[in-house]
Amino acid sequence: MFTRLLAAFILVPLIELMLLIQLAKYTSLTTTIMLVIVTGIIGSWLARREGVMTWFRFQSALAEGRPPSHEIQDGLMIVFAAALLLTPGLLTDALGFTLLLPQGRELIRRTLLKRYMQRFQVQFHQPSDFVQEPLNRTQRDSSFTIDADSFQRKTE
Repeated sequence: MFTRLLAAFILVPLIELMLLIQLAKYTSLTTTIMLVIVTGIIGSWLARREGVMTWFRFQSALAEGRPPSHEIQDGLMIVFAAALLLTPGLLTDALGFTLLLPQGRELIRRTLLKRYMQRFQVQFHQPSDFVQEPLNRTQRDSSFTIDADSFQRKTE
């Protein structure tokens, strides 16, 4: 994990610098600088707008009594998008703008859920569905259910 993160911190700025140099070569230095400035201005405006809208949806979810998990995810993606847009570069700006658009956030959310939910097995039970069976100390089953309502700590 550390090597991937280190590679990202080294490779991404190098690729961004190379792309900006190529853009300046094909257009002009002034055009490249103006593009970086304009994307920063538009990105900050979009981040503020989407952040305010997400905050209102968050408050609405709380008022309705439902967990605001979707809104929290959106808020985190908007903060990440704003950080990407502060970094001058074409790739980071493209990813940042993708995260600022609701359709882009939904695409990223579905992609991440599809990728990471394959690693987990989630089961939901109603309290009346629990069957309490004593755990055999020799049994090494990797999946078991603990009923938190009747759980008691035994001291020996």
